[in-house]
Formats: sequence, structure tokens, C-alpha cells
Amino acid sequence: MLSQQTIDIVKSTAPILQEHGETLTKHFYKRMFSHNPEVAPYFNPANQAEGTQQRALAGAICAYAANIDNLEVLGSAVELIAHKHASLMIKPEHYPIVGENLLASIREVLGEGATDDVINAWGEAYGFLADILTGREKQIYDDNAEKPGGWDGFRNFKVDKKEKESSVITSFYLKPEDGGALPDYLPGQYITVRMPTPDGSTTMRNYSLSDKPGQDYFRISVKRESGPKADTPKGYVSNKLHDDIEVGDVIEVGPPCGEFFLNLNDRHERPLVLLAAGVGITPILSIMKSAIDSMPEREIIFVHGCLNEDVQPFKGTIDELTEKHPKLKIHYRYSDPETEGVKREGNCSTGFVDAALIESLLPDRHADYYFCGPKPFMVGIYQDLLKWGIPGNQVHFEFFGPKEELQAAA
Repeated sequence: MLSQQTIDIVKSTAPILQEHGETLTKHFYKRMFSHNPEVAPYFNPANQAEGTQQRALAGAICAYAANIDNLEVLGSAVELIAHKHASLMIKPEHYPIVGENLLASIREVLGEGATDDVINAWGEAYGFLADILTGREKQIYDDNAEKPGGWDGFRNFKVDKKEKESSVITSFYLKPEDGGALPDYLPGQYITVRMPTPDGSTTMRNYSLSDKPGQDYFRISVKRESGPKADTPKGYVSNKLHDDIEVGDVIEVGPPCGEFFLNLNDRHERPLVLLAAGVGITPILSIMKSAIDSMPEREIIFVHGCLNEDVQPFKGTIDELTEKHPKLKIHYRYSDPETEGVKREGNCSTGFVDAALIESLLPDRHADYYFCGPKPFMVGIYQDLLKWGIPGNQVHFEFFGPKEELQAAA
């Protein structure tokens, strides 16, 4: 356990870190990549360029400092981080690198405010958190290796099929190169794809599994990412998958991870509401297919928001599911205006996915909610559910990016 002196010192530094948090984390990443370039492959350069990783780390440090005497409230954050770390194969030997650079950054940024007592307290606090995370990560590694068909590290998968789902999204059907079995996974989870880079290193990205468990393949459905700003690089891995990877090619894949999933053992009378925007449909589609199979009598409401019909994936698949399952209600929402020859009616409409639309489909609001999509969509849904007073155990979401970005905005 942490000493009371350490708890007191760390809590007393929380306001200072709140004030200088982003400056500190920018300095930290710059310092670490300079002193320990070997860890760079574990980080997304686009998130670095946009500053989302720096802001997320600043928020996490401040939350840890403020709650260091009540760490139970950070349990969900620890689970999220542990799964993310396990998906990227971060091991105990990486923690001292981060700790050394973090403490040095605190001293270098805060100057005289970073006394020996402050540095020692943060060193003890960091070590305590590292022990919690490495312990949970070991459990995840062990579970992934020991389950039937499971493995540790990266495994070679062959692209068995490549299927265009829309103008921007392509699905990749992946099978083990060794012909071995696949492990089961939870609907909503993701796998990691590791790709070589031109400089001789590697880079990794997480992609949600977009089909239900129990198949003889893993399927990921990848959106081609272009840089949102002139100074932001386009998605290296997504573009390489779209342009260079063909049927028969082999890629490296890590085992399924993730704390966002539908627990198929939980049975409820209340409806299941699944909300997706853009490529956020990928984990939601896995959840929807699994829910239909395991709880066919449950009312399921599915809403997919996207720009227009051209970029919309899986419409044929979802329409077919609706015809077969009367308990499934669907609605498509497009933010772009109708084009000539297109008539949106029935379960199609123009606008954004918002509280009014959800209420029109479920007037009493009482349901389990699962949602995934880009930040503006996520923030809007998250705020609406908070205003409605939906209990936290009925609100589940996957955010493609540092989750602190969502919660800070909401």
C-alpha cells in the first residue's frame, strides 16, 4: 500500500498537474521518443500529431492524482488500459522506461516545484500503479494463451477474402496461416494488426472484429483514413491494407482484447439499443448478430448514422437480418442531404442521431445502450444518456481513440 505521506503529496500536486498537464505530457512524449526510440512503435503517430494522446495522458495523470486515496473509482480505466496494453504487447520491462521519463519530465517542467519529496512520492505512486497494471495484463496474456485456439504474441494470418463494403470501408477475412483453430472472443472486442514500416520498424493498430464469434475466420472492416488536417498524416495501416494487402498475403495479428463487449450471459427484459456512426458499426454489428442468436426474444433497436448511402457499409446484411428477425428494429440516419433519385422514407431519414430520434424509436428510454462512432456523435449520445438518468451499468461504449477525450468533452 502507498504511504500516507505519498498520498498526501500526490493529492497536493493534483492542481499543479491540472494546470500544467498538457505541457508536461507533450514534454514527456518528446523526451521519451528521444531517449528511448524503441518504444515509438507502440504509439499512434496520428494521435500524437493531433495531440489526443497527450491530452489523454494528462487527464489520466490528473485523475490518478485526485483519486489516489480512492482508486476503486478508477477500476474501469485500469481495465481499459490493461486491455489496450495487452493488445499492443506491452510488458513489465516497458514500465521503467515510462516511469523514468515521466519523473524526469515532472522535474524538468515543474522546476523548483518538483522537490525531492514530490519526485519520490510520484515514483512510489507510479510503481504502485505499474504493479496493478502489470498484474492485470498478465492475467489477460495468460487467458489469451491458454484458451482453446489461443496464443501469445503475434500470429501469422492469411487474408482469405477481401470484400468492399462501401466507398471507404473494406472487410478482410483472416485465417491462421498454420491452419490451426481460432479462439472464441466476446462480441465487441478487437484484434491488433502489426505492420512493417518503411524505416524497418513496425506499427500497430487495433481493429474491431466485425462479425460474430464462432466463425472459422476473423473479420475486420477497415475505413481508409485520410489525415483530417493538412499537417496530420493519413492512416498508414488503413491505407496499406486497402492498397497493398491482397488475398493470400500474410499479416501479423494479436489475440482478441477489449473491455467493450456484450455479455451474453446477462439476460434482461429491457430492450437492447445499439447506436453506431460511420465505421463505429464494426463492433456494434458483432454485438447485434450475437444478440440475435443468443437472445432472439429480446427487442433490439439498431441505429446507424453515416454521411450518405455511398459510404454506408453492411446495409444489405442488416436488411436481411431484419427480414428474418421480427424483434429487430432498424433505422438509418444520413447527415448529407438527399441526392437526386434518392428518397429517404420508412426507416431512413436525414439528420443526426440524437435524443429525439432515439425517443421516437423507444419512448420510455429504458434500455441497455451500446454505442460507437466518432467523437461528436459519442459526446452527444453520452450527454443525452446522462441527462436521461440512464444508470451507468446500462451505458456501454467503445471510443476509437483515447477515452478521456470523450469524457472530458462530455
